[in-house]
Amino acid sequence: MAEIRIQTEPFAQGAELERFTEAVTGAGAVVSFTGIVRDEGGTLAAMEIEHYPGMTERAIGRIAAEAEERWHLSGCLVIHRHGPMRPGEAIMMVATAAPHRADAFAAAEFLMDYLKSRAPFWKREITAEGEAAWVAAKEEDEDALSRWQP
Repeated sequence: MAEIRIQTEPFAQGAELERFTEAVTGAGAVVSFTGIVRDEGGTLAAMEIEHYPGMTERAIGRIAAEAEERWHLSGCLVIHRHGPMRPGEAIMMVATAAPHRADAFAAAEFLMDYLKSRAPFWKREITAEGEAAWVAAKEEDEDALSRWQP
């Protein structure tokens, strides 16, 4: 069963990965990915992420359950933060464990593509000047998600 955590608090990537790896049984591979707030133009002061409590956990839980059905997983972890974050801070983490690496990699990529395109989060970037703008969906993220359709 997948562990889903939506939280405001920062998390320690290494500690989370170690805890996850120690808890899974039957795994021969663990794959993890951590998304970081990036400041491509050098003007970002913060990113704020909003969500609807309850709805977000259910939506991510459904997609994690789909990953567990599609690939032979020993475990699945999704951590996603909300609230204000500064450049360089971790936004989210996905970890998957499986008896074989191909399933762990595929499930992790599937979850990351879903989180980027369909998870019910709304992101707003705030510049150093105090200007705020909502982040629009990107075509390349939609294209990445389309590869998982039957």
